[in-house]
Amino acid sequence: MKELYLLLLCMVTTSLGKNKSVDLELDYETASRLAGLPLHCAHVEYPNKLSQVLENQTELLAPSELHPIFYGCFDWHSSVHGHWLLAKVANLFPDTELHQNVRTLFAQQFTEDKVATELAYFNRKWGKSFERTYGWAWLLKLQEELELFKDEKFQEYAQILKPLADYIADLYIDFLPRLSYPVRVGEHTNTAFGLVFALDYARLDGNEKLIEVIRNVSLTFYTPDYDCPLRYEPSGYDFLSPCLQEAEVMSKILDDDLEYSVWLQKFLPQLFAENFVLEPGKVADRTDGKLVHLDGLNFSRAWALYTITKKLDDKDMVERLNAIGDEHIRTSIDNVVGSDYAGSHWLASFLFHALETRNS
Repeated sequence: MKELYLLLLCMVTTSLGKNKSVDLELDYETASRLAGLPLHCAHVEYPNKLSQVLENQTELLAPSELHPIFYGCFDWHSSVHGHWLLAKVANLFPDTELHQNVRTLFAQQFTEDKVATELAYFNRKWGKSFERTYGWAWLLKLQEELELFKDEKFQEYAQILKPLADYIADLYIDFLPRLSYPVRVGEHTNTAFGLVFALDYARLDGNEKLIEVIRNVSLTFYTPDYDCPLRYEPSGYDFLSPCLQEAEVMSKILDDDLEYSVWLQKFLPQLFAENFVLEPGKVADRTDGKLVHLDGLNFSRAWALYTITKKLDDKDMVERLNAIGDEHIRTSIDNVVGSDYAGSHWLASFLFHALETRNS
């Protein structure tokens, strides 16, 4: 795996897209370059941010003992969405060397014993709030991708991981009705972000209870909202746009396109202005794990805009907003592969999801 990563890294001696006139296509070469990052860091145990509440000294263990699957790539959630990226590229490009490399890694990762240990962590006294809801959402997105595979081996991995996905779905069902107010920040705990992937998975899995809970809290929290202050964004550490994340989740909740357009015009009226401008986030220091969040913001803004435009009929507006999304991607696309580990351990997943959303 290390050799593959180094080979892919050497390939990236020129721009991935910022200075190119070509479209931001998600081709095999791009997928291979981005996949090289989680292929490498899946087994990089340190540095590691555990975000752990210790009940006693017996719980002070190495990351790989606590999380035998998701211990690499600096923290649990980054490892999870790194595995999602690998599952996605393997699914998109079957019968390739990349597909086989991912399959080899997953054979090591997804065993019943390892999943049981991951699940046991959530069953600790403080475990039910671990990674709530950012890591939960990415785990369900990983499970969704595994279940979409036609490859029988990956379907087997889906069955092995399913107990953890089921448990996290139950955590959502228990937690969301107790959340009195949405969390409207630009980082991990943002409620709207935590609902999007969970809703996609619930619909695939046919989990009507989870669908109902997500729909109820979304309508309760977000239907009355208006004039979201997009002009105040971003905050210094944001990797999500609170306004655009809310608009994205509501695009999935409000099935009728006209109903959504009416809500969006009330919530983000500035998007409908012909002279609307949204400047990409600027990163002053990409070795700083917090400041580099703004590269991720550029990717998440892009995928939110692409998702929003799929619900709109105004072709000029769609073109304008998609162009803004493209500008955001091009601002940060060259700062993923080959960048400092502060960003490279997680940004590939964000870039890949943005490109996938754009080209879907």
